[in-house]
Amino acid sequence: MPGPATLLDAYLLLLLAERAVELALSTRNTRRALAQGGREAGRGHYPVMVLFHGAFLVACAAEPRLWPRPWPPGLSLGALGLALLAMALRWWAVASLGRRWSTRIVVLPGRPLVTAGPYRFLRHPNYLAVVLELLAVPLIGGALVTAAVATLGNLALLAVRVRAEEAALGLGPASSAGAPAPPGSRGGP
Repeated sequence: MPGPATLLDAYLLLLLAERAVELALSTRNTRRALAQGGREAGRGHYPVMVLFHGAFLVACAAEPRLWPRPWPPGLSLGALGLALLAMALRWWAVASLGRRWSTRIVVLPGRPLVTAGPYRFLRHPNYLAVVLELLAVPLIGGALVTAAVATLGNLALLAVRVRAEEAALGLGPASSAGAPAPPGSRGGP
């Protein structure tokens, strides 16, 4: 079995390829939604999210090299399994939203809420995938500091993101209990 750092490097290559596909899809869907009269919300936090997620990938690669530590292969494999599960959940959410999915918050007025796929069970399944991913990916290579900092930073970003998304959709804390998942964008860059 390859060592934890090698496993992490391989997964990061997969993740970079996945992100490239995701951004191409998001760009196409965003343009289409805006052309159909969609309204973008939450622009202020979007550049911060892009920087945060880019720094996350760099930190994942850098920490095991700068601060190598012994890391049990079993923990690496468990983290890899969780990261793959998070990626599968993300793509289930993306597929369920179809052309509505974007890394940006773009609302198409008058469209019904999406209640298919993971949205039958969770209000924000893509954000759950991101939470799991930012915890699990660094742990593939034993990057404990990156896992902790990324998880805490992401929770702060998600607090802003979810609030902006739900406001754009007209869903507030009082009206959100038991409501189906909203359409539009989900997830980070």
